[in-house]
Amino acid sequence: MSRPVQFNIHPILADTKDSIGMANMPAGYTGEGFFATKLNDVVGLARKNSIWPLPFATSCCGIEFMATMASHYDLARFGAERLGFSPRQCDLLMVMGTIAKKMGPIVKQVYLQMAEPRWVIAVGACACSGGIFDTYSVLQGIDQVVPVDVYVPGCPPRPEAILDGFIKIQDLVGQESLRRRSSEKYKGLLESYGIQ
Repeated sequence: MSRPVQFNIHPILADTKDSIGMANMPAGYTGEGFFATKLNDVVGLARKNSIWPLPFATSCCGIEFMATMASHYDLARFGAERLGFSPRQCDLLMVMGTIAKKMGPIVKQVYLQMAEPRWVIAVGACACSGGIFDTYSVLQGIDQVVPVDVYVPGCPPRPEAILDGFIKIQDLVGQESLRRRSSEKYKGLLESYGIQ
């Protein structure tokens, strides 16, 4: 039995030469049958290329994030294949859009439910600084309730800007020491937000 429509009558062969990227190997010593490097570098490489974002979108920046996740920009190319909506399984909180003061405790609760190590990116003018909403009801930046690692300005930011912010997070994650989270400076930062 034949189909009424023939597909791929003139198939186009994809040219993948020089278009597939690989993660760069960390610096180390190599020999016949072995490779030795620092544990910090290996863990950083693994974390950097397997970030699980949790989108917390409330406004128009969420629409831009949808475009960033769609096929044209495809955030999954950068190792963020699994978008999660359970804080216990994610390590990057992406806050996008206007956050009312009533939502501040919710953002903090979601942040606290995430397992360490965790990172935060503020996407858009509203999440960064309250944006055009300089009112009594809008939080003037989410850094009033949780520590922020990367800010992506814009109203709303273009998908390229969100990708740039994500790459900055990857750089930060890849270079972070395994001992940073147990340092006095980091503990002091969390205590300034009322987080133990």
